[in-house]
Amino acid sequence: MELAKKWSEFYVEAGCDEVGRGCLCGPVVAAAVVIDDNFNLNLVNDSKKLSFKTRLALDSQIKTSAVDFAIVELPPAYIDQHNILNASIHAMHLALDQLKIKPELILVDGNRFHPYNFIPHQCIIKGDGKLLSIAAASIIAKNYRDKLMTDLHNEFPDYGWDTNFGYATKKHQEALIKHGPTIHHRKSFRLKYD
Repeated sequence: MELAKKWSEFYVEAGCDEVGRGCLCGPVVAAAVVIDDNFNLNLVNDSKKLSFKTRLALDSQIKTSAVDFAIVELPPAYIDQHNILNASIHAMHLALDQLKIKPELILVDGNRFHPYNFIPHQCIIKGDGKLLSIAAASIIAKNYRDKLMTDLHNEFPDYGWDTNFGYATKKHQEALIKHGPTIHHRKSFRLKYD
């Protein structure tokens, strides 16, 4: 199914998505992307449906083809203090802050968002599989976070972050039991290591 370029006919739209909500460690990463009618990347889709290789190939194409984009990360300490939902939404707000082009409508993947600067927003469940701007945001946010977790894996190789990217896989859980949490783990999440 081909994804739609626009939700509305008349507004400058920014698609927003976040990555890393369900992880045990690492930051939550959000991206905002503004596209126009010249954005013709047919392979762009929900990042979860794309292979690692395709996602990487699309990264620079999205950044070149988009009218504007921004990526923001918020660390585990912020997540622990404000909870993961609020951290995810705040990261999207910060990404919107960084856009040079001010959107007139914000399109958000999922069903929760806090109002932002009096700009109307539309929450769209599974929006990353429906709209190109949200899908593009999901891809560049995921690539950014995966690289970050792969780099952190070099410092903490026992947890398998180069393959699980911080999600609660068996290897990750076993490493938590054996080695305990790192400075990158979210203390507010239920970590099984005692």
